[in-house]
Amino acid sequence: MLTQTTTRVLGPGDLDAALAVLGREPVENAFVTSRVQVAGLDPWRLGGEMWGYYTDGELRSLCYAGANLVPVCAGPDAVRAFADRARRTGRRCSSIVGPAEATSLLWRLLEPAWGPAREVRGHQPLMVTEQPSADVRPDPLVRRIRKDEMDLIMPACVAMFTEEVGVSPLAGDGGLLYQARVAELVGSGRSFARIEDGKVVFKAEIGAATPAACQIQGVWVAPEFRGRGHSETGMAAVVAYALRDVAPVVSLYVNDYNTAARAAYRRVGFREVGAFMSVLF
Repeated sequence: MLTQTTTRVLGPGDLDAALAVLGREPVENAFVTSRVQVAGLDPWRLGGEMWGYYTDGELRSLCYAGANLVPVCAGPDAVRAFADRARRTGRRCSSIVGPAEATSLLWRLLEPAWGPAREVRGHQPLMVTEQPSADVRPDPLVRRIRKDEMDLIMPACVAMFTEEVGVSPLAGDGGLLYQARVAELVGSGRSFARIEDGKVVFKAEIGAATPAACQIQGVWVAPEFRGRGHSETGMAAVVAYALRDVAPVVSLYVNDYNTAARAAYRRVGFREVGAFMSVLF
């Protein structure tokens, strides 16, 4: 019997089927799920298209095609189909990111047309925890950032992004989109920091949040305060907030070469459960 497969751009009427696919892996799909739960599948609200891969009429896999290209629950056949569509539409994203196996194949298929990349991070451990830290006392000075503190937190966010990604988020549009995203996280109560004498010592955000899982991002300690344990006590505080107010599972992914961060997260209680991969343009 021949298997019939097809891909197409999903619309609002496909929302329930898309959420069912996303729900198969709630932790690794937290970023895309959070976007879909807020914006639905309308491309204008979602900030990109959602491609669906069907086998015998059943939606099996997704690919978010916005500022990032993100394969979701995608086996090799789905990845090949998404790569074909991506080649036809041309590169519109600034990165490809997702579960390492699917993202690796997607990049191998796209590299001849889209390469070279500025940087490829082939193995980024995905870490999770479901419990407050048993070994690290949360920093009592880490708190939510208020809306009137945007001018205070923004330079730290820019410094973190530039350090992590290698380019400034202020390039291109002058940082309007990035500032809007930071403001969104502050406004939703998902931006946290320790502030001393008007200076950000530690900061982190809960970037993606669903009822099943959330994802911490943007962890940063000011250079002059590094080596004093702020990343551990600060993360323990953010994890406690996240478990209490947001979701029962807290996740993050980290570059494999950042051995200090990985060790700190393990001390806070995180364990590695998989891997992501990022291709940066």
